[in-house]
Amino acid sequence: MTTLPPPVADVPEAFTKTVCEAFASRPGPRFTLVLSGGPTAKDCYENLSAATSGAGAGGGSAGTGGPAEAFDWSLVDIYMGDERIVPPDDPDANQRLVREAIVDRVPDVGSFTPMPTAGPPEQCAADYQRVLAAVLAGPGIDLIHLGLGADGHTASLFPNAPTLDAGPDELAFATEDPNGRNPHPRLTVTLPVIDAARLVVFTVTGDAKRDAIAALRRGDDIPAARVRAEHIVWLVDGAASGSAPSA
Repeated sequence: MTTLPPPVADVPEAFTKTVCEAFASRPGPRFTLVLSGGPTAKDCYENLSAATSGAGAGGGSAGTGGPAEAFDWSLVDIYMGDERIVPPDDPDANQRLVREAIVDRVPDVGSFTPMPTAGPPEQCAADYQRVLAAVLAGPGIDLIHLGLGADGHTASLFPNAPTLDAGPDELAFATEDPNGRNPHPRLTVTLPVIDAARLVVFTVTGDAKRDAIAALRRGDDIPAARVRAEHIVWLVDGAASGSAPSA
């Protein structure tokens, strides 16, 4: 069973606050951020970029105060937690979402390393495996952002998929939804990567996610329930939680 905190009124705003606080308390000089896709992620990233677009490097975001003023995008290295095997500019590409919501909106992002999608999916996964291995052997992952599918999947780790049983050295996989609910072949990080992050942040919104949140609370064996990182934050709105949000 997973005990969730009370629902929040504004998930994107709570996400921005959580990211900025994690940036302020980062153990190293830089900040490694692993991102996802989907409508809730888009709202979160647009909120984050709006709150921090004038921050860092002596800018300061107008009138916000708090950690957002100290957020310096030039110190942030962005990676992806999963991707659809589509061209980079495809409307379904997670990397396009991240570019449009963050990279194109804020000055001087330190780096952005999307998952490759040209060529055989297994080769794309092998290429990103090497990227992730270098990150984990070096600075590590400061924060990974995840969503929750209506079927309980997170990243592109689907129910009943063999990717759920990845070994400790298996960091990236080419995959498909064996249940046929989610389109496109995918690339995904694995549970060992997620569990190695210093902070995992789930954002969940909308009535369509209510059954998945209920399954999580019951202790059902859904993919999201298998995340075992040391620090996990759940930001869930009232619609997904089935109860009124806190102020």
